[in-house]
Amino acid sequence: MIRAATPDDVGAIADIERVVFESEAWSDSLVDLELVAPGRVVVVAEHEDAVVGYASAAVIADVADLTRIAVRWADRREGVGTALLAALLDSAAERGAERMMLEVADTNVPALAFYTVSGFAEIARRRDYYGRGVDAVVMELAPLTGRDRLEP
Repeated sequence: MIRAATPDDVGAIADIERVVFESEAWSDSLVDLELVAPGRVVVVAEHEDAVVGYASAAVIADVADLTRIAVRWADRREGVGTALLAALLDSAAERGAERMMLEVADTNVPALAFYTVSGFAEIARRRDYYGRGVDAVVMELAPLTGRDRLEP
């Protein structure tokens, strides 16, 4: 089940952050700020009453920026990421976004494949954005309205 995140989810989201993003994980306080920041959409995926993944985006005017998406290792390849992304796209479109953008490391092959299959296209690169030799791939999905919902 996908639902809007609440303050009660901060601990579970931060736990997923630490496992998935390790040294680059958001702290509990940063997760808490993400939930209340203006224009933010944060959703969680639950399975058997446990948060197994989450995603967040910042919606400003006609653009939604995907800021995070993460799924517990044990729950990957089960459609959770696709369901989270679909919920973000729907919510962003409802708030007036016409396109969604994101950045991902060019070394993150699974994420690049996921976003490409989900309809995102590379529009730019930022050299050495994630450190020497690791570029950021800037991707965009447009338009958000009138799209068929992603299927998990």
